[in-house]
Amino acid sequence: MKKVELIFRFIGFILFAIIGFFLVQVVTKQINSSLYNLPYEIGGAVVLAVLGFFSMPYLTLKPVLWIGSYLTKLSGGTLLSALIGLVIGLIIAALISFPISFLPTPFRDILPFVAVILFGYLGVTIGVSRVHDFGEMWHSIRRPLRGSSQETNPRWGQDKSILMDTSVIIDGRVVDIAKTGFLPGSLLIPRFVLNELQYIADSSENLRRQRGRRGIEVVSQLQKDKNITVTVADLDAEGVREVDEKLIVLARQMNIPILTNDFNLNRIAELQGVQILNINDLANAVKSILLPGEELVVRVIQEGKESDQGLAYMDDGTMVVIEGGRNSLNKEINVSVTKVLQTAAGRMIFAKPGGNNNGGKRKK
Repeated sequence: MKKVELIFRFIGFILFAIIGFFLVQVVTKQINSSLYNLPYEIGGAVVLAVLGFFSMPYLTLKPVLWIGSYLTKLSGGTLLSALIGLVIGLIIAALISFPISFLPTPFRDILPFVAVILFGYLGVTIGVSRVHDFGEMWHSIRRPLRGSSQETNPRWGQDKSILMDTSVIIDGRVVDIAKTGFLPGSLLIPRFVLNELQYIADSSENLRRQRGRRGIEVVSQLQKDKNITVTVADLDAEGVREVDEKLIVLARQMNIPILTNDFNLNRIAELQGVQILNINDLANAVKSILLPGEELVVRVIQEGKESDQGLAYMDDGTMVVIEGGRNSLNKEINVSVTKVLQTAAGRMIFAKPGGNNNGGKRKK
């Protein structure tokens, strides 16, 4: 990189020296044609050569590198939308330039150029801000053109995106859930969510830093799986600073759900009419269903809050509170379910030792 920059500096040195030499030559001839110009020409060449040596990378190489770096961060859909917007803007500018050509001299020379800049900029801006609308429009055009064989076996929701929250990425369970195919459509990760993950990963706190790095690793695993569609999009909500608020605004604008396990985001989003896919709710829904009187084989691992209680856990993490189980610590015992309680934190099972040894037992 330094070698390339040095080459550009020498190019600037030579180019600006030539420009300085001829520029001083023209100026001195205009002032006094009989003046001996060579010392002035050499002096002008030296001054501009030094200026060119130091300024050439900032005029050529660095702007090109910055533009290239910025474009690599943009998704293909965003670049395509920007190009479409630019073409439409230039077409509109060309149409407006025709009536402008009938105006008086100063206006017909200046206004067409202004129209090109203005409508080109507006086209790119509108194209980038409506990148997801173009995607939805493309899917709506493709849908009627699908063959009858695809219509007989429709893939429900495959053209629907799901916004991902930072908390659900850090949680990590989304990778296994996505592999099962229970998440229809594509997973959409806004750029500001990735920025928050990077901020967490750079934290000075060890635990927080580990959580951020795990979230980045989860995104990498999702992108590597060819059966999972993951899109990192440069989406943002103007005038909104908090990540949760941005997700809610985008979900409302795009009419898509948010995948999260954040309780507060869940409640706020539901109050604003945004659909929420909560992984914790899914985890509770797929836990084993037990009825009073059903028997289990569990291992008592710790004491409960009450004097005679013992606690055990099923394979899915469901807590089993055993009345009179304290005397059986670190032992596997038969228990009979007495009550199943659903709480905000999950499902709790109350049981008592003993049971009919007549089959139908579940070993946990």
